[in-house]
Amino acid sequence: MSTERGPGAARRTAAAHTAAIVLAASLVACGGGGEDQSATDQSEADAGRATALAVGDSAQAGDADQASEQVEAKGPGVPIKPVKATASGHDGNMVPGNAIDGNLSTRWAGNNADKAWIQFDFGKKVELGYLKLTWENAYGKAYTLQVSDDGVKWKDLRKQTAGTGGIEEYFNLGVTNRYLRLQGVTRGTQYPYSLYEVEFKTPGSDNTLPKLATSATDVPKTDAYVPMLPLKQPPQESTQFTLADGTLVTRFGVVGRSRHARERGEDWNEIGYGPNETVDGAGNPVDKGPGAYLNFVPNYFKNRSWGVEIIDNSRVAGVTKPTLRVNQYYQQAQLAGGHSFFRGFDRPGVTGYGWMASGQLVDPDLYGTGRADCPVVAKPPNGKLLNDSGLNDGCSVTLDNYPGHADLSPDANGVLVPNGQTIPARALVAGDVIEFTPSFFSTREAMGSDLGGLRYYTTELTYVMGTGLRPWYGVQPRLMNAPLPSETLQGGIGSVSYDYADNGAYMFQQQQNNIGMQNMQRFVDGRRLLHTNMRTGEHNEPGNDRYDPAIGLLGPRFNQSSCFGCHVNNGRSPAPSEIGQKLDHMALRAAMLNAEGKQVPHDRYGAAVQMNAASSDGKPQDWGTGVRVKSFTNKEVLLADGTKVVLRQPLIEFDGDKPAIFSLRAAMPLIGGGLLESVLESDILSRVRQTPDADGVKGQANFVYDPETGDVRLGRFGWKASKVSLRHQAASALLDDMSVTSPLYPSRDCLAGPDTCKTGKPDHGVSAEELQKIEQYLQLLAVPAQRSLVSGFPKGVSPLKDLDVNPKQVAAGAKLFSNTLRCTSCHVAEMKTGKGHLMEELRSQTIKPYSDLLLHDMGSDLADNYTEGRAKGNMWRTPPLWGIGYTDRAMEGQGTVGYLHDGRARNLTEAVMWHGGEATASRQRFAALSAADRAALMAFLRSL
Repeated sequence: MSTERGPGAARRTAAAHTAAIVLAASLVACGGGGEDQSATDQSEADAGRATALAVGDSAQAGDADQASEQVEAKGPGVPIKPVKATASGHDGNMVPGNAIDGNLSTRWAGNNADKAWIQFDFGKKVELGYLKLTWENAYGKAYTLQVSDDGVKWKDLRKQTAGTGGIEEYFNLGVTNRYLRLQGVTRGTQYPYSLYEVEFKTPGSDNTLPKLATSATDVPKTDAYVPMLPLKQPPQESTQFTLADGTLVTRFGVVGRSRHARERGEDWNEIGYGPNETVDGAGNPVDKGPGAYLNFVPNYFKNRSWGVEIIDNSRVAGVTKPTLRVNQYYQQAQLAGGHSFFRGFDRPGVTGYGWMASGQLVDPDLYGTGRADCPVVAKPPNGKLLNDSGLNDGCSVTLDNYPGHADLSPDANGVLVPNGQTIPARALVAGDVIEFTPSFFSTREAMGSDLGGLRYYTTELTYVMGTGLRPWYGVQPRLMNAPLPSETLQGGIGSVSYDYADNGAYMFQQQQNNIGMQNMQRFVDGRRLLHTNMRTGEHNEPGNDRYDPAIGLLGPRFNQSSCFGCHVNNGRSPAPSEIGQKLDHMALRAAMLNAEGKQVPHDRYGAAVQMNAASSDGKPQDWGTGVRVKSFTNKEVLLADGTKVVLRQPLIEFDGDKPAIFSLRAAMPLIGGGLLESVLESDILSRVRQTPDADGVKGQANFVYDPETGDVRLGRFGWKASKVSLRHQAASALLDDMSVTSPLYPSRDCLAGPDTCKTGKPDHGVSAEELQKIEQYLQLLAVPAQRSLVSGFPKGVSPLKDLDVNPKQVAAGAKLFSNTLRCTSCHVAEMKTGKGHLMEELRSQTIKPYSDLLLHDMGSDLADNYTEGRAKGNMWRTPPLWGIGYTDRAMEGQGTVGYLHDGRARNLTEAVMWHGGEATASRQRFAALSAADRAALMAFLRSL
């Protein structure tokens, strides 16, 4: 939720979630009309009829659009016992009454049918707040809890679709009825349902959520804002600088990788030079799986990042034989010689890796000693060398020539192979392209208590003499490194290079290509936190140490236990795809109007519905706050060439109260946030139009209060541009989605609004240092380079799907996007970052986010009734499109891909056809495209 306050509220904490009071009572009925048989023991035939009526035709109990009255609980709930239990049937002496006799050695066993049921009669209408089921081994996999006043007409109370048996608890029932029935749907075993005991309690402070005293958040009434960043400031870490004599110094960080950049799950040799497993006998593509290059090795955050410094005098006046001096800064002692330059592209058998020259150690006697003779060296100061020579010790490396190599000519198969001629070594010159990879080689003695691996590969980089690091792609022969041209660098020179390991699922998890050596460690420290379960401290990737400070940070109610639970592989959340699907990988904003007509957080849920809960030992609890897909609406539209497009929209239902105001939100990809944070406000605001253009496009800024300073700032993050910075966004998401507090939102009481946020008791949460690590990780997440160039795959090797592109088609699609459809009126193709960000990697970069970061009216079809600051329900921030072509790869079988704010669009064509409001004209032009032009446009979007 937005947490703005007035300028006088500087340094006060702002509104956010409260885990202790975020979930509402479950009262709203669902199901159709009809009557059920009265609850008595019956024959199998009568039981079958009663079951069919109860499941398929249960009576509607009130309007589901109206919030029901919640019983207010003063003290703890007290046990309440039914006067009678009846069932659709029972096995022998295991009668229904056994389930309420208080004896865990007796049990009810039903008749052998999925639709069997047991119900409880309290003799009169009673208030119920809590239910506990103690199952025998034969449990219910799926069942519905229903309530009734007359035993004839029933309404659904809770639905269980993934029962696990054992003890199952239901909280926050919030109903007043005479009867409660457990209606079976699917058994968990082949045996009849079997319950040892069923227990009830009245509503109480231990089982029922109270009504919240909510308050409205302030909206700035002025456009006079305070810039987030200064125009210029010293960087946190120098990544590149020039000495007085013109020597270029480039510093960057790397992290351990499992294998090399071009290795995959198969051999990909050229025609006539070994087996080629990328094609079958008929020449069709075959893929045996990805490599292991962009993944992160176990304990990647622990001594597995290091720094590299390249000192380049190729542009120093008077230097005729340039050299590179290379220093490496490890966190533990190393064997000498952990580096490689110039891959062996002149050998047809080397299509994955292999190196021509390695440079020379300052002290050649250190080669092959088997000892960790290279000591830990302190990090160099910003803007200066560690010493005048530039060479730290005997383990430093010098490189002074481009090595000789075999000359190549095509053989009978068109494979470039040595022709008997040799191209001699030569001096390096400015502009030379050098492929470089450092490596990690240590010893068990040097690593001490760190019992991880002793040897790691790392990022393979392209260094251009006299220029510095550049993202790369592979060209002939054999994917030889070449710098990517500037027009492909969506994230500037920090863009992620093309991926030849087929590791597209990891594409949104990569650091800036030009990341600093110390920022590399900050990046992996932050990554660890995003992958940590905030209840158990466990990392969600195997082999990583537990992070003990995170144990117990998760609130009692939450959507997911880690950031990765919603941002799948740092991308989008799974979309609504099937009826009954719980939407706990998404976010559901909730609100209501107060007596003054102002929007305030919902008085049961607070600002957001947190759909899951757990006991102190981690056992799931049902507090009646689930939000699910109720159904889908379908609308068919026709494109000009007769193509039918079905626009599908999810309709949702609540286990509990349905808020008068709500908004379903998908998680967005995390990439490029630091670059967007670095764009000057004046650049963003320059695109605000006072009057609409010819297409009706206008654009509007959202101004919000900074939750830490109280200053008015330009909002730029989130679906409604209601967050001012990545720090703001991260702290809000921690509380909204996991009930994890932070220095920005120290109390879970912040859910109810700014008033309780100011007075709420602080809860234990992430520290200032931990929040900063998360912020820095988000700032340093890189954007993939546009895939618009043909790669030089070895002759006869099947191109990777992600890199199998048609440059002419992509270029044609880009022109359609910009000139014909005029999509760039909102999806602005190019911006420039400022010079004031602490991260030097993010400064002065030309980026291509395809967003203006402004709000636009997107029409009634995409509108809801939830406002954030100045953003009304029909207004949405233009989402960046960079990386959109990797959406499917990032999801990689963990859910269904969806686009737009609620994931409704199943593909990009549907996403475009949902556009309305200011985008109506562009949508109409899209609908009028020919099939060939439409294919070109999609090729362009997939290349981003």
